[in-house]
Amino acid sequence: MRRTLFAGALAVSGIIFIVAGAMRGEMATVFMKATKICLECIGIG
Repeated sequence: MRRTLFAGALAVSGIIFIVAGAMRGEMATVFMKATKICLECIGIG
């Protein structure tokens, strides 16, 4: 019971943080950084 409540609380807090980041526009920042890293890895960037 206690473990289930803890897991549920972690899941809810994770969802809240994901939504907060999306509202701040962090998804675009993460996507741009990931694109640059990928292009550098294959030698294009």
